[in-house]
Amino acid sequence: MKLRTLVGEALRSLRATMSTTVAATLTVLIGMFVLGLSIALGTWVLSWSDHVQKQLLVKVYFTTPDKPQEINHIRLFLAQQQQAGRVKTFKFISKQQAFKTMKKQYPDQVRELAFNPFPDEYEVTPTKASYNAGIRTDILTLGPLGTKPAGIDKVDDGGSTSRRILRVGSIIEIVFLVGLIVLLITSTLLIANTIRLSIFARRREIEVMKLVGATNWFVRGPFMIEGLLCGIAGSVLAVFMLLVGKLVVLPLILGHIQDSKDVHAMGFELIALLMIAAGLLLGAAGSGLTLRRFLRV
Repeated sequence: MKLRTLVGEALRSLRATMSTTVAATLTVLIGMFVLGLSIALGTWVLSWSDHVQKQLLVKVYFTTPDKPQEINHIRLFLAQQQQAGRVKTFKFISKQQAFKTMKKQYPDQVRELAFNPFPDEYEVTPTKASYNAGIRTDILTLGPLGTKPAGIDKVDDGGSTSRRILRVGSIIEIVFLVGLIVLLITSTLLIANTIRLSIFARRREIEVMKLVGATNWFVRGPFMIEGLLCGIAGSVLAVFMLLVGKLVVLPLILGHIQDSKDVHAMGFELIALLMIAAGLLLGAAGSGLTLRRFLRV
C-alpha cells in the first residue's frame, strides 16, 4: 500500500471518529506537557543540587601562633591530593586577610573587636563533594601514628549539612528517573486505551479486511499513522503550552527565588524535541500494540 493511500485512509478515519481522535490528542497533550514540565523541573533541581554541592568546602584551621613548617606540611599534602584528582583548588588565607574580609562584610561587629581572633586557614575545594569527609579524615591523621598533625586546630568539612546535601542530591536523582519512567509507562497506557476505543468501534471492518486476505501491515498502517498524527498534534500543543508557561509563569517564579548563572534547566529546544519525539513514539506504539489483539482473526 502506498504511503499516500495510508495517510488518506488515516485522515478519513480520524474525521469519522472525531471524538476518539480528540480524546487521544488530549491524552498525548497532557502526557507530553507533564513530561516536558518534569524534565524542565527535574533538570533544574539536579543543576541546583550540583551547584550547592560545589559550594561545599573543606577548611583547615591552624592554631595560633602557627609555624611556617606546619602550614607548608599541609600545603604539600593538598598539592599531592590535587595531582591525584581529589582536590580541585586550594588557597591559603592568613589571619590578616580573614580579618579584612570580615571587616568589609560585617564592619559593625568587627569594629568592636579588640584583637584579631581569626586563625590562618586553608580553603579547599574538592573535585567532588563526596570527597569532603575523606579529605578531612586524611588531614587529621597526617601526624605520627595517625594522630592529628601539629599546628592543626580543627578541620571543617560541612559536617551534617554536607552529608544532608549529598543525601538529598542522590534522592533527587532517583526520584527524577523513577518519575520519568512511571510517566512514560502511564502515558503509553492512557494513549493505548484511548486508541483502543477507536479500534474497537471498527473491529468488524478489521475482521472483514483480514478475511479477504489483507496483511497485518495493510491493516496496521492507517492506525499507526493515526497514532502518529495524534501524537504530533498533542506534542506540538504541549510544546506551545510549555512555551507560554516559560514566557509568562517562569519569570514570576524566578522573581521570588535566588537565581544563579550555573543553575539552569535543560534547554527549551531540546525539551521540545524530546516531547515531540516521545509523542510520536507513544502514539505509534500505542496504536501498534493495541491493534495486535484485533489482528488475530
